[in-house]
Amino acid sequence: MAAADELAFHEFEEATNLLAQTPNEATTRGDQLVPQRHVAVAMDSGGSYGAEDEVEESDKTALLQEEKQQPGFWTFGYYQSFFDVDTAQVLDRIKGSLLPRPGHNFVRHHLRSRPDLYGPFWICATLAFVLAVTGNLTLVLAQRRDPSIHYSPQFHKVTVAGTAIYCYAWLVPLALWGFLQWRKGVRERMGPYTFLETVCVYGYSLFVFIPTVVLWLIPVPWLQWLSGALALALSAAGLVFTLWPVVREDSRLAAVLLLSVVVLLHALLATGCKFYFFQPLPSEPAAPPHQATSQPPTVLLSPPPPRSAAA
Repeated sequence: MAAADELAFHEFEEATNLLAQTPNEATTRGDQLVPQRHVAVAMDSGGSYGAEDEVEESDKTALLQEEKQQPGFWTFGYYQSFFDVDTAQVLDRIKGSLLPRPGHNFVRHHLRSRPDLYGPFWICATLAFVLAVTGNLTLVLAQRRDPSIHYSPQFHKVTVAGTAIYCYAWLVPLALWGFLQWRKGVRERMGPYTFLETVCVYGYSLFVFIPTVVLWLIPVPWLQWLSGALALALSAAGLVFTLWPVVREDSRLAAVLLLSVVVLLHALLATGCKFYFFQPLPSEPAAPPHQATSQPPTVLLSPPPPRSAAA
């Protein structure tokens, strides 16, 4: 009987008084008062719990995403991810390339481990097209000022501009990335950027030259050189500020030489475009003045008088 009494329900006076004082509260094992909460669980017509189905479905989706393999580099899907950017991201990266400042890393603050090829591709294409068009327009305007200048449409400049810009935007980052990879083996603390990050940095650094090339249509030499120097300074500064956190782990001599080569190649690109696409055409040789040739004076001979007939 004692065991039966122990299993029976007993009322505790303290709990009864506590519930009487706080009827809207519920007790917990830690003697803490917490407000009562009502949990609503949605059930479908079949009697199954909807919340459990949603959790199970999300788990399956996450598992499938984890098991999904990355496509190979020879497939279109592999490169599609590098063009998956929106307009806001591209504009933010362009703004970051136009306003470089010390301590502001373009890769860390703008790329955020998500480099894209959309911006660099169209920036290079636009720069090549603008170079070719403005180069032809400069010669047209020069011919209007000086009719002695002979002009004919130079469509080959489109090919030259595209080849030069795209080779620079891909081959120079490739060489830089390879050099940093080699120096990484020498200096273990160096952590170079990926190849795509390097291409992205160079591609966005060329945007400042697009409005500069348009300004070169103004036939004022000192203004052309001033705008070109300003664009070169902004673009090169962005490259230096971005590469400095990587190369500073190397020796001082190697870091200075590498950054000097980067700035020198950038300057060669700018000056080469200036001299090739905006060079004045030679004037046509002036025709020698027409010299009058001396001719013997013409002598008018009177006709002989008619002979009279003999009588």
